[in-house]
Amino acid sequence: MKYIFVTGGVVSSLGKGLAAASLGTLLELRGLKVVLQKLDPYLNVDPGTMNPFQHGEVYVLADGAETDLDLGHYERFTNCVLTRANNLTSGQVYETVLGKERRGDYLGKTVQVIPHITDEIKSRIREVGADSGADIVITEIGGTTGDIEGLPFLEAIRQFILEVGSGNAIIMHVTLVPFIKAAGELKTKPTQQSIAKLREIGLQPQVLICRTEMPLIEEVRQKLSLFCNVPLDAVIEAGDVAHTIYEAPLNLREEGLDSTVCRLLNLETKDPDLSNWKRFVQRVIAPKKRVRIAIVGKYIELQDAYKSIYESLTHSGAANDCGIDMVLVDAEDIEIEGAEKYLQGVAGILVPGGFGDRGVEGKIKAARYARESRTAFLGLCLGMQVATIEFARNVCGLEGANSTEFDPETKHPVIAILEDQKDVTDKGGSMRLGTWQTKILEGSLAHQVYGKTEASERHRHRYEFNMHYRQILEEKGFVISGTSPDGNLVELVELKNHPWYLACQYHPEFQSKPNAPHPLFKAFISASLANEE
Repeated sequence: MKYIFVTGGVVSSLGKGLAAASLGTLLELRGLKVVLQKLDPYLNVDPGTMNPFQHGEVYVLADGAETDLDLGHYERFTNCVLTRANNLTSGQVYETVLGKERRGDYLGKTVQVIPHITDEIKSRIREVGADSGADIVITEIGGTTGDIEGLPFLEAIRQFILEVGSGNAIIMHVTLVPFIKAAGELKTKPTQQSIAKLREIGLQPQVLICRTEMPLIEEVRQKLSLFCNVPLDAVIEAGDVAHTIYEAPLNLREEGLDSTVCRLLNLETKDPDLSNWKRFVQRVIAPKKRVRIAIVGKYIELQDAYKSIYESLTHSGAANDCGIDMVLVDAEDIEIEGAEKYLQGVAGILVPGGFGDRGVEGKIKAARYARESRTAFLGLCLGMQVATIEFARNVCGLEGANSTEFDPETKHPVIAILEDQKDVTDKGGSMRLGTWQTKILEGSLAHQVYGKTEASERHRHRYEFNMHYRQILEEKGFVISGTSPDGNLVELVELKNHPWYLACQYHPEFQSKPNAPHPLFKAFISASLANEE
């Protein structure tokens, strides 16, 4: 088994996750089986309780693990189906080691960062490799070289490479090569300092991924090669993509990244066939038509908060050969100024998930606007709940209908907390999480969209549709078109007298891929296009 460790230097947000995922794409297209893993140095056990403004979206895996958004890149760019073993945080490491110490597993020895913490990190790397049966494990280390919290991970990697042998593991370092406008030149010193920091702890990168706004001229490549002790052909330019992140594998292929990596790891493979990927990228860059889609959310200011939703829209747009003009609307603005000002003229309205009562009334107004204007509507998780609340209030006349999340004293709790959630006090990892089965009603719009009567989808929520209100809503044209197999939990809802109005309790965005868009998103864009015409 071969191992690739992806580190980052100079500054954060350079795109280590995207570089790792893109390399995974190229290696898979060479016929290799790849698995990716993220090691995060923060002390949170997982990102599940973090504010999206600080950390971005929480990406949920099939087994219910709440993970870093980079795992979304990994699953979208490759055929990996990841588990909780693929995202390790310092919090998890220390929690595990201290648990062993309390049980007496260390037989009274002094518990230390070396070897106990580093051994735990190494065991998780090996576990991912063994469980996946992959040819190559790509492990990204979060944070920036030099961060104090990242040192145990880097030390573990140093030990790991020594144990598996240098011919079986390499380090790919993603670094910034800034362009100084006043001097009119690219500067290599920050990268040199970053590499020096790695060398201090015994790590020498074999590949440099140079994030730059300007092309790397030969002189700069030679300088980086000389001072960073990296072969010239392993100095890889990674400029900003022109149109879409899905250009990244194509750009890195042109730079010969996959060939270099295979050479360094002594792998003989076929050349990758990128024809399907190129066709997808071309449809994203030059679509035949365009459609305006409003996303009404509460974390609109932060691009990464709805990352998987934006990518799912891109996938579905390409499948319909149309570009997506996203109209990002803050739900609080709708609360103050009304829906029509922000939503008039869009072809489709999407209301994503979220927690807390801020902006909820704006989302409810957006759902009402979509229903009354007959605009295509897709609600996800909280989006389904606000659609239910809106219908209960404005069609069924249930004044003050609400979710007990937002109003515990509401007279009409059409959305209520799950029975098994009522006594939960710990917030982390305690929701209804992961893959659950959905039974789809034959003859419904959902059945038409999925083309089958069963689906497996990923969940992340505490509150559910209150079945006591089922008959009242259904009598007015509300359709429950998807439930749990036992029929007790509502998964999909739609409206009888609307051209295209669907909302789901789960998160379909977590299963959409570039050349395999999720059917809900694909049908939503198709319906929105019909509106546009």
